Amino acid sequence: MVTVSASVADAFGLRLTFVLFLSVVVVTLFTALLTAPQRDEIGEFYLGNRDMSPLRNGLAMCGDYLSAATLLGSTGLVALTGYDGLLYLCGTVVAWMMVLLLVAEPLRNSGRFTLGDTLARRLPGRQRPVRLALAVCTLTVCALYLVAQLVGSIALLTQFVGEPGPTTRTMTVIIIGSIVTIYAAIGGMPGATFIQVVKAVMLVAGVTLVAVMVLNRFDWNVDALLSSATAGSGLGDAYLEPGLRYGAGPISKLDFLSLQLAIVLGLAALPHVMMRLLAPRRTRVLRTSVVWAVGLVGFVCLMAAVLGLGATAVVGRETIEGIDHKGDAAVLLLAGELGGEVLTAIVSALAFVTLLAVAAGLTLAAASSLAHDLYGEVVRKGKAKETEELGVARIAALFMGVLGMLFALLAWGTNTATLAFLAFAIAASAILPTIVYSLFWRGFTARGALLSLYGGLLASVLLVLFSPVVSSTPNSIYPDADFAWFPLQNPGIVSIPAGFLLGWLGSLLGPPQEETVYEDFEVRALIGADQR
Repeated sequence: MVTVSASVADAFGLRLTFVLFLSVVVVTLFTALLTAPQRDEIGEFYLGNRDMSPLRNGLAMCGDYLSAATLLGSTGLVALTGYDGLLYLCGTVVAWMMVLLLVAEPLRNSGRFTLGDTLARRLPGRQRPVRLALAVCTLTVCALYLVAQLVGSIALLTQFVGEPGPTTRTMTVIIIGSIVTIYAAIGGMPGATFIQVVKAVMLVAGVTLVAVMVLNRFDWNVDALLSSATAGSGLGDAYLEPGLRYGAGPISKLDFLSLQLAIVLGLAALPHVMMRLLAPRRTRVLRTSVVWAVGLVGFVCLMAAVLGLGATAVVGRETIEGIDHKGDAAVLLLAGELGGEVLTAIVSALAFVTLLAVAAGLTLAAASSLAHDLYGEVVRKGKAKETEELGVARIAALFMGVLGMLFALLAWGTNTATLAFLAFAIAASAILPTIVYSLFWRGFTARGALLSLYGGLLASVLLVLFSPVVSSTPNSIYPDADFAWFPLQNPGIVSIPAGFLLGWLGSLLGPPQEETVYEDFEVRALIGADQR
């Protein structure tokens, strides 16, 4: 049996990874402290420097959006499943097209600090219960995704040291979680933006370097790469044909469709991504920033496809699956074959920084919702002083960091993809319908918003609880139990239409809104009236 530590990196590689990661952390923490809000203004803490260039904004958006799942998980999926993995990557790119074409501009024009501000402006009559419902959904999504990142940091560590013991797991989560909390609590949006820009630049440079080495190995002949990947898969032509992962039957195909819906619509509604759209001061800057983000995300996903195919061609599918059945080690094994311990250390440090950056963005988004929507507007009814709300925001970031660490330790052994996909499903089923209806439907009411938010959240959670994710299969959380009456692992294909349907029904059954409210909101959403 080939051990992971011997296959992926030796002691030198592990030490080099630690040195590189520590160097980036020290530099970014120091810079986050320097760029932290110097005045007691909540606007600076929530949105940071609103006059950044479109390129920097685009890099920050790209950094918020791309997680370690893109670098490790998506690459491994391509390495193990070929065509189906490539199709999965397409959903990651299409999601940003949804952001660009559907919500980016009207959301920025109508919002202030959080998504709750947009809903409060659209539904002023019952803004507090709507803010509360949105805060519950935001915290649920951010907590699930944050736990997935922290658990992922432990899983990444196993690529070097094998199965870590309880002490190693606890120390890893505490160290990563503490760094994330410092970024969010002290640096606010300026600190988070800096780490996102650094992470995006490193990610683009890292995947480009490895992809160039892969293509150079095959003399820049894509056909040769595809032929070698087919041979290395041991599956013949089936490797580059649909159905290897999701074509076992109708249920498998429906599961893939449900997953893609959750990815495309859910990633477009993640709170930390939506919050980033509110940062640019001018609409023109936002448009150009999102175009940069779309291009950068598309480029990274294209390079991830090359890395996945390269891993199968150079390392071999059987070797990858033997070391990690999920394929997360594929890019590390590829780096080891192409550049030895040094390249493996660089890619590993990049993966750790990616985890760190995404977790910081999630913590900040959750803290902002707790402080601004829940405390400032629901508890204090809009009467909280800026210094008071800023203090609550920093305490909320500390609370989210500690909560994320506790849940990450409790969730050890749970598939991180399951946590992330549930977060996407909730965002797509609860937050997206509410935002879309608020921006584009005149007849949308507060009752519709409440039903859409709470209904989409409950539908997603309940369907997952009674799915094969939790029981009835060997890979379930409770493999010996059997109460899975819902056959799909991702609830999106049911919960997303349910969220839209509940928002529509609630609006029809509730009292109508004053006509002038939507007219004023529509003008603001279209032209950005009174934007600072």
